[in-house]
Amino acid sequence: MPTFEEIVEKAKNFKNLPSKEEFLEFYGYYKQATVGDCNIEEPEDEEKKARYNAWKSKAGLTAEDAKKYYIEVYKKYAPQYE
Repeated sequence: MPTFEEIVEKAKNFKNLPSKEEFLEFYGYYKQATVGDCNIEEPEDEEKKARYNAWKSKAGLTAEDAKKYYIEVYKKYAPQYE
């Protein structure tokens, strides 16, 4: 089974870009897996705020759980974008 890091690289190389909602799903789990709970102030910019909210919504997940969820999200969307 591929590692989290290998899955991240595969997701970065999707032939087509995921929708904004799909991207935010990936982003929230990625940030939680690699940084932990959101540690920044809420930004004013709408795009940055959407990313902030996606990350903040994953608060409390362990890095291992966030990695597992990221992989599940990848499996869900990969057939559309590979």
